[in-house]
Amino acid sequence: MRAVDTNVLVRLIARDDARQLHAAEAFVSNGAWVSPLVLAETTWVLDSVYSRSARQIATAVEVLLNHQQLAKLDWSDSSHSMASATSCDSPSRFMALWRARIFSNSVGSAST
Repeated sequence: MRAVDTNVLVRLIARDDARQLHAAEAFVSNGAWVSPLVLAETTWVLDSVYSRSARQIATAVEVLLNHQQLAKLDWSDSSHSMASATSCDSPSRFMALWRARIFSNSVGSAST
């Protein structure tokens, strides 16, 4: 199975270049694997380059985690999963913790 890089995920979410979007969709059409690092980099790009809100980024991550052609991590394999880094045991638990973190950071930064 192919592994995607950050650019592929950003193209799938941003949809701002038709040619690159088509290439990204073709790349994942037969299935692709998303690493935790690529998912983290994608959220950084969406925030810093595309100025997406925390809510928009959380929605994008949720879409990626539920994408039919993208294989996520093996949440039970502690040596290769984001679960071990965040003490999560499922994608839904990860999303709950991630949303709490991103929303608390955006609220905290707004008040300073």
